[in-house]
Amino acid sequence: MSNTKYTREEALTFHLEPIPGKWEVQATVPLTTQRDLSLAYSPGVAVPCEDIAEDPGLAYDYTNKGNLVAVISNGTAVLGLGNLGALGSKPVMEGKSVLFKRFADVNSIDIELDTEDPDEFCKAVKLMGPTFGGVNLEDIKAPECFIIEQRLKEEMDIPVFHDDQHGTAVICAAGLINALHLSGKKIEDVKIVLNGAGAAGIACIELLKRMGARHQNCIVADTKGIIYQGRTDGMNQWKSAHAVKTDARTLEDAMVDADVFLGVSVKGAVTQDMVRSMADNPVIFAMANPDPEITPEEAHEVRVDAIVATGRSDYPNQVNNVLGFPYLFRGALDIHARAINDEMKIACAQALAELAREDVPDEVALAYGTSLSFGRDYIIPTPFDPRLIHRVPPAVAKAGMDTGAARRPIIDLEAYEDTLKSRMDPTASILRGINTRAKSAQARMIFAEGDDPRVLRAAVMYQRSGFGKALVVGRDADVASKLEEAGLGDAVREIEVVNAAKTPHLERYKDYLYGRLQRKGHDSEDIHRLAARDRHVFAALMLQQGHGDALVTGATRKSAHVMELINHVFDADAAHGAAGVTALLHKGRIVLIADTLVHEWPDQEDLATIAERAAEVARLIGLEPRVAFVSFSTFGYPVSERAEKMHLAPEVLDRRGVNFEYEGEMTVDVALNPQAQTNYPFQRLTGPANILVVPARHSASISVKLMQEMADATVIGPILAGIDKSIQICSTTMTANDILNMAVLAACKGK
Repeated sequence: MSNTKYTREEALTFHLEPIPGKWEVQATVPLTTQRDLSLAYSPGVAVPCEDIAEDPGLAYDYTNKGNLVAVISNGTAVLGLGNLGALGSKPVMEGKSVLFKRFADVNSIDIELDTEDPDEFCKAVKLMGPTFGGVNLEDIKAPECFIIEQRLKEEMDIPVFHDDQHGTAVICAAGLINALHLSGKKIEDVKIVLNGAGAAGIACIELLKRMGARHQNCIVADTKGIIYQGRTDGMNQWKSAHAVKTDARTLEDAMVDADVFLGVSVKGAVTQDMVRSMADNPVIFAMANPDPEITPEEAHEVRVDAIVATGRSDYPNQVNNVLGFPYLFRGALDIHARAINDEMKIACAQALAELAREDVPDEVALAYGTSLSFGRDYIIPTPFDPRLIHRVPPAVAKAGMDTGAARRPIIDLEAYEDTLKSRMDPTASILRGINTRAKSAQARMIFAEGDDPRVLRAAVMYQRSGFGKALVVGRDADVASKLEEAGLGDAVREIEVVNAAKTPHLERYKDYLYGRLQRKGHDSEDIHRLAARDRHVFAALMLQQGHGDALVTGATRKSAHVMELINHVFDADAAHGAAGVTALLHKGRIVLIADTLVHEWPDQEDLATIAERAAEVARLIGLEPRVAFVSFSTFGYPVSERAEKMHLAPEVLDRRGVNFEYEGEMTVDVALNPQAQTNYPFQRLTGPANILVVPARHSASISVKLMQEMADATVIGPILAGIDKSIQICSTTMTANDILNMAVLAACKGK
């Protein structure tokens, strides 16, 4: 994990620029014409107003209530800073609103109430109830936070959730499920010691008891010592509920033989001697911020068997509330929940725990600069795991429906999961259709570079995802070793490793290759070296001879070199009509760029062929092709010799009589912008182009990389089109997930 450092000036500049604050309001409807105004406001708005007045449930259909959460505080317990007042808490509440949007696409407004009176606070929040689908309470000191939350839960018919309490409790519970799993212990048997009887501490221990922890096994301590039966000093009704019969009077006493320590207290509260006295395989959640009760280094110095979590991002196992509240509210809002109950919280914790036990995507490893796999240093998912949005809310929603908290139950949870994928990644709906076709194809996928961990992870994901059989080219021992290093040791029994030294087909491969290359300066020794020792050539021969259905290669070598090797086996060059097509996915839109791989400087005939190849790819992924030949000129102006071929290419397609839309030459804005197209009423495209044929390979490369770097577009390709077999050429910068996407595309064409 990285230890992020920043200066005071950087923090202030971040909040000041480009405009003050961290969020703004954007309209979701057009407001450009008089008709727009009439519909958005008067008189058109009267129609939904009247319908909602008659049936309040329609507010979820006609307004943003169903996806709007209020983040509300009075600033009496801001982070670790104490009582900063309502206005002093606003940067934190704005930040919370941003997290809701970023992680779960929940719209959120921060509200700071300038009162410390629980009655006034509750009255204000209750009066705002019709506006929101849920209320997230934040940074309110104890015991007022207990009073406020309980009253609002009783008086409001939407979820009211104090994240400082329950958010911490949910993530703590998720981590503890996995920590006990690793240590071989059961929650009903362990001795738990909690230090800190404030909002978060009480919520943690209450949730763990709901999950099976025994009351007598849970000892709670505060600043005055152990909360035992009979104690009167510093007590309140919430602490009294957790008093137990015990002779322990200090935290040091309680820690003897404890299996679990939960800290939501202060720096240094736990000593190494206390850790020494704990039971075997102790679990230590030192969650005080910014400094934990004991650091992982200090704990591991005396107990190497300890599993340690903190609230900090620079240590493993961060107990981070952002793993919980966005997804709890997402699930709750989507069933129009009346409340977020304990069963929904437990479902959230269990879903998080299950996710941490699965293989970790490359995107997560890249975000944190380290490889992650389930174990003592990884018991809780990281906030940037892209699977959270479609794994946790369905679990929460199901629990809400099962317990009667849902006003509008979800009928098809699988379809709901798909909508969640699309919600955060608009390209997911496009990829989903590709995935469906790939699963139907069940292609035997050849992964040429079995010595690369990314390729191996992609191969394992391909097979485990049900797309088909993964055939990995490599040496058995090397593949097994690298899978073990990647935390996928058990996968060696699932995938098929193909070794050139062991295959019974090598002589057949060599005979075929010799037939192609004997008059191109290659003797029998050259052929043996190529077929037996070059994994790209060997994999291509496997594909050519029908010992696999599709091939993914190029993750470890430059694409030009890989293409040269593949052309030993296939006619995958410009002369034979091959072309490279790259898909750009951005904001729910997909555009294909061609040629990105084969043609260096195509003429008009080549450009027409490239368009045909790109149209084939478009149909492969479920698009009806609309081709634009793009240049810096539009329909002959300005006149340029270099643009002439782009003007002539559509005429070539006219002669060929192709069955897809095409037009050109035109600038990119005319190709992609329907409004710009209206200036040319004679043009033949019926909508924005989804295929851009560019003048040369260098302009294709520039376009793709510019979109990738500046717009954060998802790039799939280049897809090699125009040959009988399905071959995908990866780039050397691809992650395992990128390589998997390439394999899935290859599978669609492979059978």
